[in-house]
Amino acid sequence: MAQRIIAIDQSTSSTKALLFDEQCRVLARTSVDHHQYYPQTGWVEHDVEEIYNNMVEAIRQLPTAEAATYSLAITNQRETVVVWNKLTGRPIANAVVWQDTRGAELCRLLRSQGYAKRVFDKSGLLIDPNFSATGVKWLLDNVEGARDAANRGELLMGTIETWLIWKLTGGQVHATDYTNASRTMLFNIRTMQWDDDLLQLFDIPRSVLPELYPCDAVYGETTVEGVFSEPIQIAGVLGDSHGALVGQMCFAKGSGKVTYGTGSSVMVNIGEEPKPAPEGLVTSVGFSAFGKTYYGFEGNIYSTGATLKWLADQMQMVGHPADMEALATTVPDNGGVYIVPAFAGLGAPWWKSDVKGAVFGLTFATTKAHLLRAALESIAYQIKDLIDVMARATGGRLSEICADGGPTKNKFLMQFQADLLDTPVVCTEVDDASALGAAIMNGFARGLWKSFDEVTTLRKVTQVIQPQPNPQKSSLYQGWRNAVNQLIK
Repeated sequence: MAQRIIAIDQSTSSTKALLFDEQCRVLARTSVDHHQYYPQTGWVEHDVEEIYNNMVEAIRQLPTAEAATYSLAITNQRETVVVWNKLTGRPIANAVVWQDTRGAELCRLLRSQGYAKRVFDKSGLLIDPNFSATGVKWLLDNVEGARDAANRGELLMGTIETWLIWKLTGGQVHATDYTNASRTMLFNIRTMQWDDDLLQLFDIPRSVLPELYPCDAVYGETTVEGVFSEPIQIAGVLGDSHGALVGQMCFAKGSGKVTYGTGSSVMVNIGEEPKPAPEGLVTSVGFSAFGKTYYGFEGNIYSTGATLKWLADQMQMVGHPADMEALATTVPDNGGVYIVPAFAGLGAPWWKSDVKGAVFGLTFATTKAHLLRAALESIAYQIKDLIDVMARATGGRLSEICADGGPTKNKFLMQFQADLLDTPVVCTEVDDASALGAAIMNGFARGLWKSFDEVTTLRKVTQVIQPQPNPQKSSLYQGWRNAVNQLIK
C-alpha cells in the first residue's frame, strides 16, 4: 500500500498542509492564513485555537485515497508559546509570538544581574525575549489567576507543535521534541533535559512542561477531528528552521542552509558536540535521529519576509510581495536608500531588542521603486551579516548556501544574495524545505528510510545561482553597516 505523509508547516503567518509520497515528492499543498494581533507596541500575538482549526481545515482540503496509508508530521514556528488549562482545554490568553518584545525589560534585568553566562552555558542561547521563557513567565505573572493555577498543576505550556499534538490526541499527549525545547531558554542542551536552574530563574513550575522526545519519534495517534475514519500516527516533529536543515539534507558536519521566511534563519550543522557559539550566534539542537543528536550554530533575523508583507499590506505599495521584483528592478540601484527593518528589534548578530526600524537616505528623488529595492536588499544584507560570522566560526567561506522559503522565488534577491556573499545559492525542488524535513523525520520514525544516505539520494536541485561580478557590492554593504551602526550606538 502506498505511503503518504501529511506534513504540517505551521508558520508565523499561515498553516500549510503538504502531501508527500515515498520519493519526497509533493503531491498536493493547501494553506490557510491566520490573524496577527498587535495589542500594544512591541506585542505580537496569535489565537492558537484559530491555528488549530486552520490546521484541521488545511488537512481536510488535501486529496486522500483509500489505497494509501497516511501519517502526520509537524514542523512549526519556534519560540511562540502558549499556556492553557488542561482541565478546560482552553488557552489562558493568546500565544506570545517569537517576535514579541514584552519580555525585553526582564531580559535586561537578568543580564544586568550577571545571568547571561549561566543561561548561555546551559541553553546555548542569549537572554532575549525572542525565546519562549519570558513569554511563559509574563503569562503566568499577568493573566489573572494563572500563577495559582500553575502551582495547582492545572496549566500546561508549549510551543505551537505541543499545543497541536495535545489537541490532535484529545489531550492525551503533552510532548515536544528536542529542537523546539532547545529554543525555550529552559532546556539544557548538554543534559538534554529541562534545567532546574533555568526553571527557577524564570519562576516556571516543572509541572507545566511537556515530555521530551527526539525528532524521529512516534508521538501519538489522531483522526484529525474525524477527517480519517481510523487513527493515523503523528510521527516526526521539529522546529521549522531545523526542518529546513533536514529538508536541505544538511546531515554532514559543516553543511548549512538559509531559510527565507517571515524572519530568516541561518543554520550550520556543527556535529554531535554542543560547542559554544561565537558572539552573535546561538547553539541549538539541529536535529535528533537514529539515537544521535546533531547540533547547529544559528543566527535568527526577525524581519525579512515580514518587511515585504508590511510594505504590501500596511503601506500598500504593491498588491502582493511577489509584485515587488518587477518594480524594484526598474531602477538601477537603491538610490542611497537603506531600510533597517527592526520592527521587533534587531536579532543576530546584534541582539538589540529595543531598536526600532528606520529608513535612511531619503531625498526628493526617492521613488517607490527605490524603497522596494531597499527592502529586498535589506534581506540580503542581514543574511550576509550572519554568514560572515558563521564562516569565521567554521573556518572559512562556505562552499555553497542551501536556500528555501517563499522569497527564493525572487530572482533579483537571490542573485543579489549570491553576489553579496560571493557564494553559489542552491535551491531545491521543494520550496517548503521545513515541511520536507518533517516528512523525512516521519519516514525515519516509521522505518520508511533507514539512514541519512538513503534519503539523500532523493534530493533534487532545481537551480544554482552563481555569483556575478558586482563592483558596487562593497560600497552597498558598507552603506548598510553605516545605517545599522546609527541605530545600535
